[in-house]
Amino acid sequence: MLTSEAIHPDQQGSNSASSSIYRVGRVLRAERREGGAVVFRGEYASVLLAFVGPRTLRLKLKIGDGEPNLAATPAILRESFTDASAVLREDEEAYELRTDALRAVVAKGAFSLKVYDADGALVLEEKGISWNEKRAASFALAMTDESHFYGLGEKTGFLDKKGERYEMWNSDVYAPHVPDIDALYQSIPWSIHFRYGRPAYGVLLDNPGRTAFDMRTHADRYLITAEKGELDLYMLGGPSLKDVVSRLTDLTGKTPLPPKWSIGYQQSRYSYMNQDEVLEVARTFRRKGIPCDVLYLDIHYMDEYRVFTWDPNRFPRPKEMMAELTELGFHLVPIVDPGVKRDPTYPIYQEGVANGYFCRKLEGEIFIGPVWPGPSAFPDFTDDRAARWWGDKHGHYIDHGIKGIWNDMNEPSVFNDSKTMDPDVVHGNNGDPKTHEAWHNLYGLLMSKATQEGLKRGLGGERPFVLTRAGYTGIQRYATVWTGDNRSYWEHMAMSIPMVLNLGLSGIAFAGPDIGGFSHHTSGELLARWTQMGAFIPFCRNHSAIDTIRQEPWLFGERVEDVCRTYIGLRYRLMPLLYSLFREASVSGLPIVRPLLLEYPEDPEVYNLCDQFLFGRDLLVAPILRPGTKARAVYLPAGIWYDYWTGERHEGGRQVLAEAPLETMPIYVRAGAIVPEQPLRQHADDAGEAGGEGGEGGEAQLTLRVYAGDDGSLRLYEDDGKTYAYEQGAYRLRAFAWEQGARTLRSAGEHEGLGQGAGAERLRVEVRHLPAKPADVTASGGATDLSWSYDETRQTLSAALTAEGDWSIAIR
Repeated sequence: MLTSEAIHPDQQGSNSASSSIYRVGRVLRAERREGGAVVFRGEYASVLLAFVGPRTLRLKLKIGDGEPNLAATPAILRESFTDASAVLREDEEAYELRTDALRAVVAKGAFSLKVYDADGALVLEEKGISWNEKRAASFALAMTDESHFYGLGEKTGFLDKKGERYEMWNSDVYAPHVPDIDALYQSIPWSIHFRYGRPAYGVLLDNPGRTAFDMRTHADRYLITAEKGELDLYMLGGPSLKDVVSRLTDLTGKTPLPPKWSIGYQQSRYSYMNQDEVLEVARTFRRKGIPCDVLYLDIHYMDEYRVFTWDPNRFPRPKEMMAELTELGFHLVPIVDPGVKRDPTYPIYQEGVANGYFCRKLEGEIFIGPVWPGPSAFPDFTDDRAARWWGDKHGHYIDHGIKGIWNDMNEPSVFNDSKTMDPDVVHGNNGDPKTHEAWHNLYGLLMSKATQEGLKRGLGGERPFVLTRAGYTGIQRYATVWTGDNRSYWEHMAMSIPMVLNLGLSGIAFAGPDIGGFSHHTSGELLARWTQMGAFIPFCRNHSAIDTIRQEPWLFGERVEDVCRTYIGLRYRLMPLLYSLFREASVSGLPIVRPLLLEYPEDPEVYNLCDQFLFGRDLLVAPILRPGTKARAVYLPAGIWYDYWTGERHEGGRQVLAEAPLETMPIYVRAGAIVPEQPLRQHADDAGEAGGEGGEGGEAQLTLRVYAGDDGSLRLYEDDGKTYAYEQGAYRLRAFAWEQGARTLRSAGEHEGLGQGAGAERLRVEVRHLPAKPADVTASGGATDLSWSYDETRQTLSAALTAEGDWSIAIR
């Protein structure tokens, strides 16, 4: 039997009102607002434009009557807004809003926007603002055949996202990650538009509901759409790609310096089932001499999956376990999910109910959804009271000596039909309520924020570590990101490279995939190859699922074990460089691992190159991504490059064939590079052994390897690796420069704040690729006790010296 539902207007065809599209219409007037903003009043909507920085233009759409405002989500750092002193001008056809760097032109006849740089070059062109009767809004921007798109966080596919469409809706996706899956755990509504010879720019949509970026549907434009909520856009001008990324991190925050132990190698399993197993894994790492800093506990450490508890049978003496782990140099990172078991005898649930800390429906009932513990409540992290309560609960872990937490299931994932919270859950948001449908993508970020701030309060000045699966733009301020439940497929290893590279271009420098793959069964060859690559990825964790074979490095025979030991050890030897790159990311916002595009934007060969990457600026890493492969083509950009293993010299701007038996992952070093290495450590706080590293004249804790052939530089950063003392100046920053023409290495101290006795040190310097023995090597400034030798076969000068302050050594 039919009812009136049969003629519901939403079920009608293309002639119904549901297909209606609305636009701003003619611009009737422009109104200045406080802070330099301008509201352009159209026939059917108003558009607010505000330069919140000289090269950062904000656009906010207000449909119908009413006043657009400058409120923003927690993703945006409002303190980053600066007075750009924008000047408004008007003529018969258009308005112009100008800063010293950019000029925004708004046509009067029918609202349209074009943005030019100070030289008159067109930066971006808006091709339409529209919405339907449900107020789902769309913003179109011009693109051409020469357009390339980057960013968008951890999306599947290749580096360049042109020709693709992606949704932003944080989703727990255990199914294999394939290009058809357009929404994963992270939602970073940010895209960089790059065209050769034109100024680059980026667009950020600050809307944590369901949104989309569509570079597929139209040939001449791409679309940014918001299903619900506001169309609130930030357009960031370059002109370079690096400028665009740095401006994004000015707006949404930079990756803070992590504790040094968190950038070491990490081992996980779903799950290490009891404390004896955890301790045996730790002891085996030390016995086998495989460096490792972190072990993880998945959900089985808890008492029936209740957060902030220990299972009394599996982990009866957690403090004793932690004491031994600490003695061995390990940190432990337990998982903490947001679901709180509905149990009237459980103190966490009792407190949350009594104080109104849990998410509720508008009518007042607590939202209950099934997850690991069964029916569970979820903290409302938009409420500052609830967030602080949750953060302070981590004192439970701190009391056991734990300094890092793993946030999972925080999309939030719920075992129901929608896979998440009901859309009509209402978040209190400190008195400005928001539905879950509107703020879904913020949940993971706000959970990580509460966790990080709680740990920071409890750790007495030490830096915490938080790992998260879900997040939104700005997540880098609070947590490290891993790319979720990948699989032990060669294809997933390959896909993880553009994922991590685009996360870096989206402001998230500290990220990585599960080494070896989480689900499915790895092989020894795949684990060896993935470990080689993972040694150069910022977040370096091996993790495997409960129903798969284990993935500890020693379980696949001596050959695979040796490969893993070698490359994990290489990561630790390169720790001075890696830590300095983290410091650079914390200051500039630039990623640690980079697509070649970022350093070589003039080279069209690298615009979609994503089976190799740069570690910083000077090391090029080319992983082996297929089984049975013993050689691969590697593209070397312009310049001179040296094979890291053999020293062979190559002219760039072409492909080379790299030999790659299982023991070898191709690595190349740019001529002019200064690569710092330390002696092998077993963990970040390991004092190590310096014996033999100093060459002639004594021991050294640092070796500088100079690759002659071009000028080069290095800024080497050091601090205590643990605390926030660096914020008060307790760090050392040195600038090294290699001058090829003068064959001179110089060191200049930019800051010395490590305290008494930190200045003088024994260094080793190797200058490679010198074709003949020098006549002499001289030291000046604070360089003393110089001794040197020359290896004719290796064409390498080895020098040992004591150095303090500014110094140089010259090769004659």
